[in-house]
Amino acid sequence: MSAAEGTGAAGTFVPFVWLIAAFPLAAFLINGLFGKRWLGQRSGWLASASIGASALLSIGVFSDVLRGATSTTVTLYRWIGVGDLRVDVAALVDPLSAVMLLVVTVVSFLVHVYSIGYMEHDHGFYRFFTWLPLFVFAMLILVLADNYLLMFVGWEGVGLCSYLLIGFWFERPEPVFAAKKAFVMNRVGDWGFMIGMIVTFLVFGSMNFTEVFGQVEIAEQGVLGLICLAFFLGATGKSAQLPLYSWLPDAMEGPTPVSALIHAATMVTAGVYLVARSTPLFEAAGGVLVVVGAVGAVTAIFAATIALVQTDIKRVMAYSTVSQLGYMFLALGVGAPIAAIFHLATHAFFKALLFLGSGSVIHAMAGEQDMRKMGGLRRKMPLTYWTMLIAGGALAAVPPLAGFWSKDEVVGAAFTNGYPILWAVG
Repeated sequence: MSAAEGTGAAGTFVPFVWLIAAFPLAAFLINGLFGKRWLGQRSGWLASASIGASALLSIGVFSDVLRGATSTTVTLYRWIGVGDLRVDVAALVDPLSAVMLLVVTVVSFLVHVYSIGYMEHDHGFYRFFTWLPLFVFAMLILVLADNYLLMFVGWEGVGLCSYLLIGFWFERPEPVFAAKKAFVMNRVGDWGFMIGMIVTFLVFGSMNFTEVFGQVEIAEQGVLGLICLAFFLGATGKSAQLPLYSWLPDAMEGPTPVSALIHAATMVTAGVYLVARSTPLFEAAGGVLVVVGAVGAVTAIFAATIALVQTDIKRVMAYSTVSQLGYMFLALGVGAPIAAIFHLATHAFFKALLFLGSGSVIHAMAGEQDMRKMGGLRRKMPLTYWTMLIAGGALAAVPPLAGFWSKDEVVGAAFTNGYPILWAVG
């Protein structure tokens, strides 16, 4: 039985927010049980329709938030009630989660539709459209969670699905190695998340976001620093920041739609979301935000430099993603979470477009990924050319494209808040 409570009107769509996650879960179950024998190619359309329904409902939830449903908790049931530990399966709907829901579902829907044609002749078609909606489901649980433990369930689910999808073509050794590498390196970050979560419960007696953030003044700054550093370690693993970045370029061994989903809407944005969601803790912890900003700035420069010497089109964009994630952490570090999420949203759309465009080029060139062999495609693929040109302009922050406005917010926040070195990096 669900119940909605919070500040502002609940809205028309907010009480049904759990359906956003239920649709892709249903697609996973149906395709997993019946896809190979009965559905075949229709499994792709079923998965796409489920994500499309989630996207439409996410738009409705976003409109409710715009109309005044500023912070609403929708509870399904009590999950854990042992001693002092009380954990509900509950969704927190506020401006942050509403934006993330919109980004995740809309980009995922576009990737699903694109994948129907891209994976049409692959012998693992139904298997692909079994794992892909499960990936989206896990990310939606992470975004919707109103407590750290439920978020961790989604966090681990995203990691598991990335392993399955990066290693989708398991007949070859390279994808298998890349999947193992991603799985193992993310486990390092997961230890950080778990430590932060456990210490949070020991200090505050709760894992619920609202209850924890309402008690930050009772904790010593040193303990808060430990919690935030642990959470940031988790974020560096999931969002591919130094030193846990090298799994992401190798993850390009998976199908291109998987790369688009990992880089744009799921997986790598999870770490940014974790830090943004925990902003009250990080602000109270003093100097930890400086560490976040410094790591983000160094990663942004480091990854961009590596991207300059790559010849594989997907690896160029992989290092570009690492660099752009660095920008987001830079924004979080200078105390500008709104700018960070703004850049996360714009980056999701133009990076997804770049990956899907590159997939179109790779498909047309019979699997070739070396950019040195890709000249003169403008006349043969005009639509791909122009869409990738626009997306590339947004990535390069060319006005008046979206990337210009979001990066300008990050750089402006660094300057306004008194971080001239980080401003210079931007």
